[in-house]
Amino acid sequence: MKRVLIPSVMALALSAVACGPAVTNAEPAWPENAKKWFDRAHASYRVGDVDDADAAVGNALRVLPDEPSVRVLAARIALARLEYDRATQLLNGVDSTDARGIRGRAYWYAGQVDKAADELEKLVADPEVRDLWATEVAKLARRGSGRKPFRMSGGMVAVMEMPQVASTSLVVPVEVNGEPALGLIATGTAEAVVDSGGPAGEPKWISLRFGERIEVKDVPALAKDLTGISKQLNAPIKVLIGVNLLRHLHPTLDFAGSQFVVRNFEPPPPPQATTVRVSYVRGGGMMMRGAFGSEQTAPGAALLIDTSMTFPLALDEGGWKKAGVPTSSLRSIPNAGSLRAGILPQLRLGAFTVPQVPGVLGAPVAELEKGLDVDLDGLVGSGLLATFRITLVDGGRTMWLEDLPAEALIPAPKLPNLPDAGDAPEDEDVSDAQLEAPGKSGQPGLKKPGLPKLPTLKAPMLKGGAAPPASGGAAPAPAPAPGGAAPAPKAPTPAGAAPAPKAPAPAPAPAPTAKPAAPAGNQPPAPKPPAPAGAKP
Repeated sequence: MKRVLIPSVMALALSAVACGPAVTNAEPAWPENAKKWFDRAHASYRVGDVDDADAAVGNALRVLPDEPSVRVLAARIALARLEYDRATQLLNGVDSTDARGIRGRAYWYAGQVDKAADELEKLVADPEVRDLWATEVAKLARRGSGRKPFRMSGGMVAVMEMPQVASTSLVVPVEVNGEPALGLIATGTAEAVVDSGGPAGEPKWISLRFGERIEVKDVPALAKDLTGISKQLNAPIKVLIGVNLLRHLHPTLDFAGSQFVVRNFEPPPPPQATTVRVSYVRGGGMMMRGAFGSEQTAPGAALLIDTSMTFPLALDEGGWKKAGVPTSSLRSIPNAGSLRAGILPQLRLGAFTVPQVPGVLGAPVAELEKGLDVDLDGLVGSGLLATFRITLVDGGRTMWLEDLPAEALIPAPKLPNLPDAGDAPEDEDVSDAQLEAPGKSGQPGLKKPGLPKLPTLKAPMLKGGAAPPASGGAAPAPAPAPGGAAPAPKAPTPAGAAPAPKAPAPAPAPAPTAKPAAPAGNQPPAPKPPAPAGAKP
């Protein structure tokens, strides 16, 4: 049975970050104060609160600076904060399985390929360790001796138009070793993955070019069969862009504006954006903290970011309970197995409160928790992130979210039935209930008018609400604009006149400017304005 969750990508996520045994418990003979600080650090780390975890483990280290368990936990937290040198320094003289796994990852993500090869080969030589990521990356590291990963050359900024091939999947054009291809932004995977066209192949080093302007050389990539993902998206996906590559690109993702921006420099902050801190479990699992409400006392939310999932949110039972939504109120989704859907009253991300967020219960959250050794409330998918303009900076440690005007958000399609229909209950489903897509506001509880509707949750399909075309067939027509008006192209520019300015975002916003050939580098251009009344497409 097909699912919108793209299970093949989720399986890659599990194999990409899992590593060895969990953190060991503190010894009972420890001083009580040290034990309390250690337990607090461990608990905060498991829910993605790495800043509190770092402060707490620092206090434990002051009491027990030579205790291996404390040093291993401190190194694990440092790795989640992408502090590679600190992680390796904390493990000097510690030679446990946990220490080798953390040290190998720290060397790898820091670009110290030879040291990573030595450490990871020792790790996988242990018969008690099952770590698919370490096995594949150890091969990559040994074959890449002397390489400096992610070397960028060419221009300063590359801007690409994102083809919207299926729901909110983040697909970008890219050249792979000189060949034009399509890539999928897949934050559920740690490494880049190239299509092997069949059984899993050997990992390799590749070169990528973005927008014919910026080339990224010596990109480490695993080789997996991406045929299933291509069929689900109805697009030939040849590479998955994982977090290790993505955080080197200084990227901006603007789904509503259909633009993906790659930079060779760190951009300045946008004038109107909220800042969200991002951590990386084991260096590759992308997590962020939110809250199930606008109040400061609202329960916190530990969320793994997986852009291969097109649902806005997928919570486990504990997440729905924290959000105040009984799981008994969730409805079955036709043709989607055990998945059930509901509406989250509020989700706070940074300074933005997003009301009425559609979500599901039944995603493999428990499997991810086990592989990552963390306590998750759920997953954030591209269905939610597509309503923001997103920029990653500071090596991926910081995410800027820009709120988009309602008119910039394109309506989402309805989803068709799957061929194997019939196993969902007929009397309690959501097939006839159109769930509104989340609105966003910098003020609690405000909802934007005119936001697009979320699809009826059944199965993935192409943009525009039409059924996927046959192989080689034409793409479906665009979806109607919000409010029922047909979308119109830009009005023709009179001879000799400057291009018409783009519509500015809601006040306060900078004055509109003429449409440039490419953004200035700090953020992509604003989306196209709606057509004037009476204009013909």
